[in-house]
Amino acid sequence: MTRVLGIDPGLASTGWGVVDADGSRNRYVAHGVITTAAGLPIGDRLLLIHDELNAIIDTHHPSEAGVEALYFARNATSAMPVAHARGVVYLTLSQHRILTSEYPPQAIKQSIVGQGRAEKEQVQELVRVLLGLAQIPRPDHASDALAAAICHIAHRPLRERTRV
Repeated sequence: MTRVLGIDPGLASTGWGVVDADGSRNRYVAHGVITTAAGLPIGDRLLLIHDELNAIIDTHHPSEAGVEALYFARNATSAMPVAHARGVVYLTLSQHRILTSEYPPQAIKQSIVGQGRAEKEQVQELVRVLLGLAQIPRPDHASDALAAAICHIAHRPLRERTRV
């Protein structure tokens, strides 16, 4: 069995979700969101993400992680806070020696729904179904993080075949 941590990085909200992969079966473990207040200095917000992510890792002991890639269409300035949060996420995962892969939103949607241009609601509903949950995981960032974990699990055979 492999325990995978999915992460949807963001400065205001970093979603996380933990899924166990056991053969062809995925089992839900936990999910949540790390939130930081807009009024805090950026360094304090990044430290909070680091500390909370450390606590999640210490609680759930994942061996692998799938992280949603940064996507921005128009405004590079709005992507900067997300990039800062991503840096902290990667630093924290590296400190714990967690094997980490990154997936663009389209690849995550493809893994979950079978279509890279799927609507957010479709992805959320299929995350619910794939993990046998009674309700769609909330908030959205946590659902996205669970989708990243499922995507990471789905890409595992390819990673293993291409490992040098």
